[in-house]
Amino acid sequence: MSAVDTGSRITGRRLTSDAFEVHRPALLGYCYRMLGSAADADDAVQETMVRAWRSLDSFEGRGPVEAWLYRIATNVCLNLLRGRGRRALPMDVSDVSPATAGLGRARGAEAWVEPIPDRLVTHPDADPGEVAATRESVRLAFVAALQLLPPRQRAVLILRDVLRWKAEEVATLLGTSVASVKSALQRARATLAAHPTGPAAPVDRALLDRYLDAFGRYDVDALVRLLHEDVTLSMPPYDLWLRGPDQVRAWLAGRGGECAGSLLVPIEVNGTLGFTQHRRTGPGGSPEPFAVTAIEGVGGLVTAVHAFLDPAGVARFELPPPSV
Repeated sequence: MSAVDTGSRITGRRLTSDAFEVHRPALLGYCYRMLGSAADADDAVQETMVRAWRSLDSFEGRGPVEAWLYRIATNVCLNLLRGRGRRALPMDVSDVSPATAGLGRARGAEAWVEPIPDRLVTHPDADPGEVAATRESVRLAFVAALQLLPPRQRAVLILRDVLRWKAEEVATLLGTSVASVKSALQRARATLAAHPTGPAAPVDRALLDRYLDAFGRYDVDALVRLLHEDVTLSMPPYDLWLRGPDQVRAWLAGRGGECAGSLLVPIEVNGTLGFTQHRRTGPGGSPEPFAVTAIEGVGGLVTAVHAFLDPAGVARFELPPPSV
């Protein structure tokens, strides 16, 4: 069955806000994969809804509401991507560094793939299989790999391989031929195949709990015992990234020691688990938002720690103020 429900033809004059809002999580996930930014994706969905309301009279129920919204969202995303550079992860833009190196260049927010809460891109009534598929398709490495694709190829691959639209439906949405869609999909798949995203997978709650316990006590030895031999640690907006338990240990025992005493709150982020971090600015100081961290793992060990040093991004996860 197609991802587009061709039976849901509702006349424009009968549409209500609920008919649009039910599609918001899926649209947000689509725009996030296209743009690599949670903030930009939210803006794109808002613009999609505004354009949809303004063009209700021209819609008049001539097709599925979902397909109409995706067509608008695609055009919004393609416009936003025009002239923009690629968003990436630190591993994509710089070589691995030793823990003794400086933080390196701090790039602007527009340079990096941003984290997004899982709850924003999964519908509360979705079945477990659909939720699992959605979470897999917002993994940070996959979203970063998507940014390698030209925007229209990116749209084709997401619509065909992630959302499972038919080639005919994608061709209609993009105003092109089925042959062009198939060609774009083939090229997009080849590009992603040349840039594998690696074996990282979501961590389970038991591993996260052990990590949070060790981090909360700032027990460096306990933290390092949880790390895979090929573990990476990255800290956008900085270029610096580290590989291997010894380098991570050196960082934690050195400059990373400023994070001792942080308050940590577990979250579901980009198809895995992680935490927000509130760091104290000094002895007796109040905890201040500091970072959003996503953790990936294999075989019960942590393979990647993505620490986004973005105090403003913590608010996106709508957490209550941490206890002092």
